[in-house]
Parts: sequence; C-alpha cells; structure tokens
Amino acid sequence: MKVLVIDGQGGGLGCQLVSVIKERYPEVEILAVGTNSIATGAMLRAGADQAATGENSVVVASGRADVIMGPVGIVIADSMLGEITPRMAVAVGQSRARRILIPVNLCDNIVVGAADASMSKNVQYAADALGTFIS
Repeated sequence: MKVLVIDGQGGGLGCQLVSVIKERYPEVEILAVGTNSIATGAMLRAGADQAATGENSVVVASGRADVIMGPVGIVIADSMLGEITPRMAVAVGQSRARRILIPVNLCDNIVVGAADASMSKNVQYAADALGTFIS
C-alpha cells in the first residue's frame, strides 16, 4: 500500500503523521510531498520512504497513491496561506485514492462539527482510519 502524506508550512502535521504511520504500520510505503522544502525535510526525517517537493510532485503522486493523508486544506485551492495551488487541490480531489483529511481550523477554513481534539489526537484518529484500509 502506498500512502501519500502532503503538508506545507513547517511540516509539523506531516511529520507527526509519518511517525505514527511508520510506528503502527511499518509495511506501508510512505511518500511525503511538501509544498516547500522545509515541510518535505521534516517528513523525510520522520521516516518517509521517499520525499519530493512542489506542485508537480503533488499532482504526480496523487495519481499513484492508494491513500492520501494531510490537513483538510490540501483539497482547498489557495489554502495554507496560498501554498496549495488550484492544480494541487484538483489533483488530490480527483485522485482515485482514499483521502483521510485532518481538520485544521486555520487560514480562514473552519470545519464545524469536527471534534475539538488536539492535533496529536487527530493524528491518532487518522492513523486509526488508515488501519481500516490496510488488509
């Protein structure tokens, strides 16, 4: 199974996701794509099997992944302070992969009805959801 983790800004959320996934599901191949080199480096240091940076990497990797994970902003054009381009959002949204999106109420996008849990707890919930797809 190929899991694509996408993150931007400092890569903190992506770093946590990669760490938890590798700990729980070591057999899973993780491709980390950052919207910038700082985010990519953080996810690579957390244990991603492969890493890349930028718009085209998100587009290509979205077509190759079985599961895509990241903040909800990865499907919203111009989110994350403009780091998610319209082309990235479309690629993630149109991918045949299953998407596990973590609610992050920042950058003018508020997800109502989502549990008011810490980022760490939401990462655990995301890893639980990934477990339901692994056979």
